[in-house]
Amino acid sequence: MSGRPVKHSLTLKGHRTSVSLEQAFWDAFRKVATARGQSLNDLAAEIDASRAGDVGLASAIRVFVLHAFSGQSAENI
Repeated sequence: MSGRPVKHSLTLKGHRTSVSLEQAFWDAFRKVATARGQSLNDLAAEIDASRAGDVGLASAIRVFVLHAFSGQSAENI
């Protein structure tokens, strides 16, 4: 298992926020961002802008990463 969630700070629309994800998700999130030529902040902002209002950012990132690695579309997170 990847253990307890690890908190990292991100900047979205000029505002700092913290997100807690398990290390395995942080590693996968970084790989997706690198593959897309984006920074973590830019990819997080994209996910943030497309998520449903009742879905937390950490959950949206996890689902996005899951979809990215399973080859599914990450729309409607």
